[in-house]
Amino acid sequence: MTKEILRYGELSENEVKFYNAFGYLALPGLISRNAAERLSQDVLQVMEGLGVSRADLSRASSSKDKLRQSSQYLAGSALERLIHSERLLRIASRLMGGSSTLYLPFTAVKSGGGGGRFHFHQDNQYTRFDGPGINIWFALGEMSPENGCLQVAPATHLQGTFDPVESEDRDGHRTVAVEPEDFLPIRMMPGDAIAFTRLTLHGSGANSSDQPRLGYAVQFHRDDVRATRDGVDIGLLKEKPRFNIRPVDRISPANE
Repeated sequence: MTKEILRYGELSENEVKFYNAFGYLALPGLISRNAAERLSQDVLQVMEGLGVSRADLSRASSSKDKLRQSSQYLAGSALERLIHSERLLRIASRLMGGSSTLYLPFTAVKSGGGGGRFHFHQDNQYTRFDGPGINIWFALGEMSPENGCLQVAPATHLQGTFDPVESEDRDGHRTVAVEPEDFLPIRMMPGDAIAFTRLTLHGSGANSSDQPRLGYAVQFHRDDVRATRDGVDIGLLKEKPRFNIRPVDRISPANE
């Protein structure tokens, strides 16, 4: 049996109530600092496999540097243990109120040296779920406003899915017509995590440090969720998953 990477997996009733009321929940110390360091090395290995060197990640030069996302991860890696953690699935299921399924894992890397601001958006502005979805986001290094930490607008999930607007960067990412005035910068230490709903507005600031900001996201959906993409009915996601979420033997740009 694969050794469990999470330090805990049970949540209290008050934590679930807070999540439902505000659309997010802090999960401090969900993994150890040592585990966070192993995961950060895995993420850097993914970047290198995509042709992005560690030096490249310290000097932003394009709009891609505000968030480098890849769903690839190596078989046998610490990332595989995290993505397929039974405790993580249990947390997702508890917060969404029912049995759940892995939807999409991905790197959340913001380059140093000016990796740009990522506009406020909802995950549901892309593939639209008709029921609960969750993003459990891990800090693999220290997160602060100086290096572009995650920003969350509490209780915005209660307003449903916002009409998407193309970001001003014209890079394919979506945003909202009016950004929230009230939001929280989520300061985190290595190993901390935050869970937020698919409807919660979130974004991130620019990275003004000289080091990349390394994060990792694991998304789930409740088993009864159906989805649409650009108005096309995908069907029940549990039966028709959108993505290949299996591990790979080699990281390759051709797989993106």
